[in-house]
Amino acid sequence: MDVLDRGRDHVLALFRIVVGLLFAFHGLQSLFGLFGSKSVSLAAWPGGPAALIQLIGGVLIVLGLGTRVAALVASGSMAYAYFVVHQPLAPLPIQNKGELAALYSWVFVLLAFTGPGSWAVDRVLATKRKQPELATA
Repeated sequence: MDVLDRGRDHVLALFRIVVGLLFAFHGLQSLFGLFGSKSVSLAAWPGGPAALIQLIGGVLIVLGLGTRVAALVASGSMAYAYFVVHQPLAPLPIQNKGELAALYSWVFVLLAFTGPGSWAVDRVLATKRKQPELATA
């Protein structure tokens, strides 16, 4: 298990980056009609705000900047999507086509609790805050 433990922060970072990219692509798809989709207006509820959360949250998660907060907001957005849009159609995610919303919601809860892993702007900023300032002579 030592081998698996040694790679934990790097695998978590890769996980964060891949999930963040996929989430941001959903936002790009919805906001700009990319990847063969129709665009949604920012004013359209709940699609517009959801697409903005997907794009901005996804980019922040990829960068590892404000990861825990971005992941918490993204998780809430996906939980809302599941319970308001999908769950009324049928009781189970497999029946109501809500698997992706449910999965994203739990994935982002995990990132909110674990943090960004390595290769994150959050880590660079935390390191800079901990370094004592050099006294000027």
